[in-house]
Amino acid sequence: MNQPFRFKEFTIEQDRCAMKIGTDGVLLGAWVSIKSNPFSVLDIGTGTGIIALQLAQRSNAEIVDAIEIDDDAYEQCVDNFESSPWGDRLFCYHASLGEFVEEIDEKYDIVISNPPFYAPSLATNSDEENKISESRKLARFNDALPFDELIKGASLLLSNEGVFAVIIPRNEEENFIKIAVQVNLFPKRICRVRGNKTSEEKRSMIEFSFKKTSVIIENLIIENSRHEYTDEYIGLVQDFYLKM
Repeated sequence: MNQPFRFKEFTIEQDRCAMKIGTDGVLLGAWVSIKSNPFSVLDIGTGTGIIALQLAQRSNAEIVDAIEIDDDAYEQCVDNFESSPWGDRLFCYHASLGEFVEEIDEKYDIVISNPPFYAPSLATNSDEENKISESRKLARFNDALPFDELIKGASLLLSNEGVFAVIIPRNEEENFIKIAVQVNLFPKRICRVRGNKTSEEKRSMIEFSFKKTSVIIENLIIENSRHEYTDEYIGLVQDFYLKM
């Protein structure tokens, strides 16, 4: 698990991060829409920096910022940014979300987060879940970044026309949307993800904006069978994974 994770256009070192590269972050970084041609992006709780790096690859955004509170993860993220092809556009702040909101006047066109929560893996096999380290468990408990704090912070950092995007457990979707509506963030696009055709929906990826519109509902299945990925999933992530 401590080996570098090589993507098509960049490499992630992750030996100092409690949260390793997983399906959730890569999915969100690939799924969020960049049709608005964002000028600025903020990744909250960036960990290894994976989502920020994906958006630097996918978009022409001139500012791709990230924040990370954990000392080791912050240092590793900075190294990953500097060794990428987009080091001049990427910057990581060592701060909590609350500190960042107080210090920064910047508004972002995309605010994105794979927030800490502890839930079953998207993978259809649970071996990895049984081996989760204590540090990873700690990184995954959502009291490390409560949903209400994340949503409020995002609403303060988002530009008027911007998009706030998250990936959360499917069973938290309704509650998360209720909290977001209280700060005038409304769902515009929801993708519900399941590991295979027979498994339950485990994740919801949601885009929010300050405009109330009809919600586009999408569904994504990752695998037809073990290690045989669906065309939809391959189409989403093939710009990143080496073997797709």
